[in-house]
Amino acid sequence: MPTLRSLSIVLPCFNEEPNVLSAVAQAHVAAAQYAERHEIILVDDGSTDATRTLAAALAAADPTVRVVTHEVNRGYGAALRSGFAASTGDWVLLTDGDLQFDLSELSRLAEVAPENDLVAGYRIGRADPPARRAAAHAWNVLMRLTFGVALRDVDCAFKLMRGARLRALPLTSDGAMISTELLVRAQLAGWRIAEVGVHHRPRPAGEASGGDPAVVLRAFRERRALLRELRGAGAAVGGSAAALGRPTAA
Repeated sequence: MPTLRSLSIVLPCFNEEPNVLSAVAQAHVAAAQYAERHEIILVDDGSTDATRTLAAALAAADPTVRVVTHEVNRGYGAALRSGFAASTGDWVLLTDGDLQFDLSELSRLAEVAPENDLVAGYRIGRADPPARRAAAHAWNVLMRLTFGVALRDVDCAFKLMRGARLRALPLTSDGAMISTELLVRAQLAGWRIAEVGVHHRPRPAGEASGGDPAVVLRAFRERRALLRELRGAGAAVGGSAAALGRPTAA
């Protein structure tokens, strides 16, 4: 039986032509199982392939699909912020359009959602190359030391959040730092947060951009800017995970 009253699924896409149709189809199936009503928000972040054309065709044929378009590539964080702002659901599921998550595992997040404001997935058996996994581990450690983020997998793109609270967060990051910023601001705002393990799959097609040097440099610049802002506001960040509180494990 559905456990969520209304759900917005936000799918940021950049050059996901081979994956976008399957991503939307899988989102529909999962949402129909676990939500009374749903919408799918495709954010095309300046794709140079046929992603935008395919997304527009889906939206024209299905009123539950909406497309938000960036004329140029603005970055992962900008795509998420546009998707969050366009959402209307009581709950918002963030997941990527690259098919690396089994959306049927939304059930695992929905099960513990009523007692929480954010249910964050962490990847089980992460299907990335060793170098990418090592870099991710180092980034998680840095986010814990810098901001006190207590989650084990900061950048996991499988998160279920209360829509009204999410839309009220003053998110500013345009790049990959958006995941950390979301968690930091949520914890500072006193959100109840749980973690749930979800399985991770290899990308079936297309190319990942998370390891691009320009993406990494931008993330470090935005990390510095966020840290400066929070320290200026007197927020208790840094030092240890205890600074912001530890989420519960589900």
